[in-house]
Amino acid sequence: MAGEEENNNCGENSFSVLVVDNDTVIRMVHRMLMTSLGLKVQEAKNGKEVVDLYINGASFDLILMDMEMPIMNGPAATRELRAMGVKSIIIGVTSHTSESIHKDFIEAGLNHCVAKPITIAKIDSFLPKSNNN
Repeated sequence: MAGEEENNNCGENSFSVLVVDNDTVIRMVHRMLMTSLGLKVQEAKNGKEVVDLYINGASFDLILMDMEMPIMNGPAATRELRAMGVKSIIIGVTSHTSESIHKDFIEAGLNHCVAKPITIAKIDSFLPKSNNN
């Protein structure tokens, strides 16, 4: 798909993160943050790629889902994943600051929604505590 799986100093850690964003730079930044914690990271460019990954048997502990993407946006992908029974933690990531926009995204099935730029502090509560340095 859009990205290769990366395993940086993970040891026995199997916590996996899927970074979903159509912006190459944002994906790179999010990947760097997650791999700095020793997490396995894969990338997707849009919501359809995420849905296809799950249809083909992939699963992730945490999905960082951008809101606005081509082909299939974050809310549509989140709704579809939840309809498929996906239980992964899905964190919506958006540059929008409007609470009503965040609320609509959350209602699609997110566990939480955060504003860009994402930081480790913003998603700390969703990460396994043994990985935090």
